[in-house]
Amino acid sequence: MKTQFLILLFFSFLNFCFGQTSLKKMSLENGKFNVGFKHYLTTDSTRSYKRIFDWNNKIIPRQIPVSIWYPTLDDLTRNTPLTVLDYMEILKEEEEWEYLPNEQILNWYYYQNTLENRAHLIEESTAYLNAKPLIEKYPAIIYASSYQASSIENFALCEYLASHGYIIISSPGRGTISRFMEGGTEKDLETQARDVEFLIKEISDHVNVDQNKIATMGFSFGGLSNVLSQMRNSAIKAIVSLDGSIKYQYDVLQKSPFASIERVNVPFIHMAQKDIPKEVMVDDKIDSTLNYNFEFYDQLVNSRAFSLKFHKLTHSYFSTLGVLFEKRDYRQDKSDMEIMESYKWMSIYTLNFLNAFLKSDIDALNFLDRKPEENGLAPGLVSTNSKLPQKKVFSFEDFNEIAFGQNYENLNSLYDSIQHKHRSFQLEEGKLNNLGLQLVYNPVTAHHGINMLLLATNIYSESANLFDSLAEAYLFVGNNKMAIIYFQKSLQLNPQNQNAIKRLIELKK
Repeated sequence: MKTQFLILLFFSFLNFCFGQTSLKKMSLENGKFNVGFKHYLTTDSTRSYKRIFDWNNKIIPRQIPVSIWYPTLDDLTRNTPLTVLDYMEILKEEEEWEYLPNEQILNWYYYQNTLENRAHLIEESTAYLNAKPLIEKYPAIIYASSYQASSIENFALCEYLASHGYIIISSPGRGTISRFMEGGTEKDLETQARDVEFLIKEISDHVNVDQNKIATMGFSFGGLSNVLSQMRNSAIKAIVSLDGSIKYQYDVLQKSPFASIERVNVPFIHMAQKDIPKEVMVDDKIDSTLNYNFEFYDQLVNSRAFSLKFHKLTHSYFSTLGVLFEKRDYRQDKSDMEIMESYKWMSIYTLNFLNAFLKSDIDALNFLDRKPEENGLAPGLVSTNSKLPQKKVFSFEDFNEIAFGQNYENLNSLYDSIQHKHRSFQLEEGKLNNLGLQLVYNPVTAHHGINMLLLATNIYSESANLFDSLAEAYLFVGNNKMAIIYFQKSLQLNPQNQNAIKRLIELKK
């Protein structure tokens, strides 16, 4: 059936010259690697799922289709790359219509069955099915699909990144208990965030993944879920938002018990759609503040953040399938050439962001910091904004981490050096006392606790309570002589210290 369908499409291809978009016209310049691709179905046994269109009552483990793009240097001259139709067959599977005839694909799903769209189906991509992956380690990108969308919706971008030395893993956007989501609710958000975290575990099992260099990338609703994932998963080192709903549905994320803007402490880039014309906002009942409000970005304090606006792209065209197949909105869409040019630069900015923060590429960071026109973009194509993280206030936890790193030795010198750099920093008496005793009562770290309490009594030399704690510490480790000295010191500072009185009587006996 597939072969016959391709033959029919060949004749449609004669009309392709009238089409305005194509993979080749996107002009994405692949890197030095060939691109391998594999797709498989796995399950998350911790969650349940139901295939709605099977029309039965069977509940099964959550099905998660997985698509992976990766670098390969295989000799692929004898092979043929995947076609767009090959990718669309994955869409069929993920929509749970595996047996749908291929000639029905454009009738059945979201796109018009036109000559131009049929011609797209026989276009060749740059990925090769099941090519042998390279054994070197590469950064990994977890791609979160848009609302109820396919894992392959952005295949051109994924191939482009893989050719430049990245591994990309993706799964479709699915509801909590079935294929369908609820409409962008908190439950949908949590479900997709859990899918992102499942993919992190899935890709971490691959030997060619650098587990210290993992980023998330999400389009539309996926650009909301991947932020929630980062808020609770320290494995994620950077976030890419392709016109992500973090700009439009931040209020949904804020309802999550895991939501905390302070936890977004990794580099973040958001690439937004063009301003929506007033007439479209009125016709489609869109909030008039959507063009300029970005509460999440404004609130970021711990992230190196970038905010870009692509003045020739509407929302749908941040995906490959949108650029190729989506019906243009005559009220606001730009020309196909402007759309493809913008998609190309969106891909280039994504690559440079990932290179800058996952590969420590200075040239890529300079690219992000330059004005778009200085990078070769046409005037008016993109506008950019960026912000640095606010200067971090040095905390007690920071002090303890450094003290731990030096085995809780030379604490007075450490405190003096930190105060020299951070003039306002003070070690709180109560925290010093608490940490000191925590360490003391663990036999393995008891001498560390004594060092901490010695520092505390040096800083707060009039604190009867700290000297009492230091005496208890020496008593705990069996040094009665030092315990007596410091109980007496505590009693001098506070003659009413009943614990010191009691301990001294016991020790003298």
